[in-house]
Amino acid sequence: MNLATLSATASLLATSALADVETRAFSFENEGATLSGTLYLPEGHDGTALPTVVVTGAWTTVEEQMPATYAQQMVQRGFAAVSFDFRGWGKSGDLPQNVRFVESPTAKTSDIEAAFGMIGDLAEVDARNIFGLGICASAGYMVDAVSNTPSVKAIGLVAPWLQNEEIVNAVYGGAEGVQELIEMGRAGGIIPAAGPAGTEGVLMPFDGYYSDPALGAIPAYDNQWNNAGWEGWLTYHPADNAERLNQPLAIVHSESAAIPQGVSTFLNGFLGDATLQMLEGVTQFDFYHNDEDVTRAADAMAAHFRANMTTGDDL
Repeated sequence: MNLATLSATASLLATSALADVETRAFSFENEGATLSGTLYLPEGHDGTALPTVVVTGAWTTVEEQMPATYAQQMVQRGFAAVSFDFRGWGKSGDLPQNVRFVESPTAKTSDIEAAFGMIGDLAEVDARNIFGLGICASAGYMVDAVSNTPSVKAIGLVAPWLQNEEIVNAVYGGAEGVQELIEMGRAGGIIPAAGPAGTEGVLMPFDGYYSDPALGAIPAYDNQWNNAGWEGWLTYHPADNAERLNQPLAIVHSESAAIPQGVSTFLNGFLGDATLQMLEGVTQFDFYHNDEDVTRAADAMAAHFRANMTTGDDL
């Protein structure tokens, strides 16, 4: 590994405007499900094909949360961007209630691959320059999807949650605790995903991003967790499978954020070119919304994608 370390057919449905950013809703199909997404463009865009970044977020989230934040950041740096709701989540919820809100690495990876395959047909997308940006839990899904999609030029990960069996056991109460969660998951049931600190019967009982209406506790957030997802999640070990990735990689993380040891494990097995930037004192939630930290992460991602872009001189 060369590591540099720093201190399809889419139907365009609607157009709206953010500050300097124009958004267009679209839908696409994957494995029998209809997925809803958003194409982000510079405001007043003239239709020229732009290098495009597919952005995916943390577990249980919808595209209006941190994926939208980073999609807008990419547009402000000269890219188009795409985000979407995974099947069974948010606006892509056309599944029976008992199989919605399942955190399935397999299904979510497939949905990302389908998004990559679809966006190359959009006139606003430069199909020569498609990139992937995964945040938190979807970092592993993004790695898997990019590994299976050679046309994707490069990949970036922000605050990646990259786990293996050792990390899973450390986080979820040892091998016994993991097995208890798997057994509970086999019994099924849907619970709230998040609630304030001290809330009982929720997946994430703590204050911060998911409990603050000004941050992640937005109306679009499903705030649901299907226990049926436990087995697939707990037996998913992306930190151990870095060798499957061939494209250039950039990671921005912090020792103060979630499981930084997963990054070390992943990079130890990665054979390609990688850039790692570890920021000091930045929490996991800071990477989702704090202006300074989001800006630094987005700058690193944009620089990485530009460095791996196909230009007219490369044709």
